[in-house]
Amino acid sequence: MPVAAKGMLLTSMNIDAADEADFNRWYDREHLEERVAIEGFLEARRYVAHAANPKYLCLYSTATLDVLDSPAYRARLASPTDWSRQTMARFKDMLRVVARITISKGTGRGAALGVVRLRPTPDNAASWRDALQEELAPDKCDGIISMHLLESEPELSGATAGIPAARNEGARDWFVLIDGTHVGAVSAVIAERFTGPAAAPFPLPISVGTYCLMWDLAKSDIAHG
Repeated sequence: MPVAAKGMLLTSMNIDAADEADFNRWYDREHLEERVAIEGFLEARRYVAHAANPKYLCLYSTATLDVLDSPAYRARLASPTDWSRQTMARFKDMLRVVARITISKGTGRGAALGVVRLRPTPDNAASWRDALQEELAPDKCDGIISMHLLESEPELSGATAGIPAARNEGARDWFVLIDGTHVGAVSAVIAERFTGPAAAPFPLPISVGTYCLMWDLAKSDIAHG
């Protein structure tokens, strides 16, 4: 994740097996480059589940959170290509989260990604954030490259025209991202810090998952970027 990134869009979804080949072709041949080309977008990363649901996950890094509510981004959302319109209509179990990156430690992207979904309340959010400042320490864990906290912006998250993502009770959820060199290292950190007996002050997460990187695209990779 570029150090300059302040905002992030996280999307995840399932897709029927009959539509999967076209879905992957759309992501790989059109969608990622189209999004990264938008002013203020820095990078996009695609993942497939190792042990997670939904099966597919995508992360888009932006220079500021405001990019994800900008005229350029909204114009793109309002004018999808035919291929985009057809593909997005087939998404299942769609999660769409616009988030502020509030903690970011370490540098770089790993081949494996852990995603821990937490549900704070106004009463415990400050204490959880303080605790995560200590817990998100990649230099103390072999095989861990970087660790980040995303705090959802509920007013910007959820469905957009043509994207069937529901607003729900999780609109204010937090997402811990754990970048590692292999799934085993990521899974060990999740167990040690979030799902095991030493995971206080956090209750059990809403969900945890591990993903493998498919590919990533940076602004500098685009010839006209």
